[in-house]
Amino acid sequence: MNLRLTWVQPEDLVGHELRQAGEDGRDAREVAARWQRAGGLPAPPTAGASPTPRPDLRPLAEHLLDSLAALPSPLSPHEPTGLPGIRALALRGAARTAADGRPPGQDGRPPGQDGRAPAPVPGPGSPHAAHQSPPPPPPPGTRDRPPRETPGFRGPAGGAPGSGGAETDTALRDRLHAAWLGRAAGCLLGKPVEKLPLPAIRALARATGNWPLSDWFTARGVPPELLAAHPWNRRSATTSLAENIDGMPEDDDLNYPLLNLLLLQRYGRDFTTVDVARLWLDELPAGRTFTAERVAYRNLLDGVEPPLTAVHRNPFREWIGAQIRADVHGWTHPGDPVGAAGQAYRDAVLTHTANGVYGAMFVAATLATAATGTADVHRALAGGLAVIPPRSRLARAVRSGIGHARDTADFDTVVDRLHAELGGYHWVHAVPNAALLAAALTHADGDFSRSVCAAVSGGWDTDSNGATAGSVAGLLAGHPDRLPERWTSPLKNRLATSVAPFDGIGFDSLAELTHLEAVRP
Repeated sequence: MNLRLTWVQPEDLVGHELRQAGEDGRDAREVAARWQRAGGLPAPPTAGASPTPRPDLRPLAEHLLDSLAALPSPLSPHEPTGLPGIRALALRGAARTAADGRPPGQDGRPPGQDGRAPAPVPGPGSPHAAHQSPPPPPPPGTRDRPPRETPGFRGPAGGAPGSGGAETDTALRDRLHAAWLGRAAGCLLGKPVEKLPLPAIRALARATGNWPLSDWFTARGVPPELLAAHPWNRRSATTSLAENIDGMPEDDDLNYPLLNLLLLQRYGRDFTTVDVARLWLDELPAGRTFTAERVAYRNLLDGVEPPLTAVHRNPFREWIGAQIRADVHGWTHPGDPVGAAGQAYRDAVLTHTANGVYGAMFVAATLATAATGTADVHRALAGGLAVIPPRSRLARAVRSGIGHARDTADFDTVVDRLHAELGGYHWVHAVPNAALLAAALTHADGDFSRSVCAAVSGGWDTDSNGATAGSVAGLLAGHPDRLPERWTSPLKNRLATSVAPFDGIGFDSLAELTHLEAVRP
């Protein structure tokens, strides 16, 4: 009997690493041919393990994974993983934007959008795709120290790194309460259709008159043959359909914000990536990790230290995992998108590189800008774009999503265009999901219900996108009472989690705890 341990067994990783090589421009044809001759399978389309166990291929798979890691990528200059390189490119992009007379967010329009159709985004295998080789280990004696902030580097909200600009009154606490509720509601909305293809999501919602999506999914009234063809996510259906929601069930999209709240409580704002690793080993059950997080966890147990945990046999290093961990970093830096992005960076590089890191930085800076209570959604997105390399695939995809959403009234058409452009990526990859998130937020123009429904209705990683859209839109709403009751009442102010200190906690309590970290000097 073979134990199918998903996301980490080498024979299941080679196909994913070959796909990653196609996305970042490495020439892996020889390795791919050798894998195919040996009977190796391509990457599973949705699951974390191949349909047929092949433990006999494990020695070859380990060798090929190491061979793929050694292949050079010619397109790394636009997608560094080191923080100094990221910030240098972001500063250069901001300078070009300013020279063009279009400061990010000044006119309420995202940077790079002038009413014209957006330029195509390079998809997987494009000669214009980019890749960053694994970052070198830090110099001796610096491994546990957070990177220094770059003097003079500021985001569009003008906050100085470390200052936070946090309010001491109840306004910020109310915004944080709405953000926690919004994250939970958006996640819960997307849970039953996670992993389903876009046509299935549309068919299931249309069958109950819920399209365009405007309410929870339900099995009531769905023809049996449609449910048989497109079954709900098996782990989520019992807790996330309209007829059975009873509080917020456990989900990794909520577990990671809880962990990062705990991270700040234990280690403060100057935490290091090693501190993140220590916290995970202490508080995060390995079985509650997936994709890049599970690989990094395995690497830690094997004695691999950060930041090599992100690159050693980790084909998921540009997927969405770091992005879903970014909220607390943004929530606790209102008005300081650069500080938020720097904090998200130290978290992200435990598990991710390049575009996987940019997704976390983009979300953290977007939320930090929205948390001021004075920015609209377009200025918030501009704040997110300002901290990442402008010619990276993720930044270009985000600008494309914003452009399509601004130029197209029908959101289904926006989604279809994004799927045509970016459908070659895995459904959990950071690039297409960031583009869809930005498109949904732009199209909804700050409206909470439209934001979460658009994000989920676009497919791909539905619960993660719904969660982040709900977080941003909740902050913009500014108060939990401004969120429609149909989204908040079923949550019953109760969150289930395997992060033990928080199991059963209420969202009002989480807002209080988050507020304490936001105003802590």
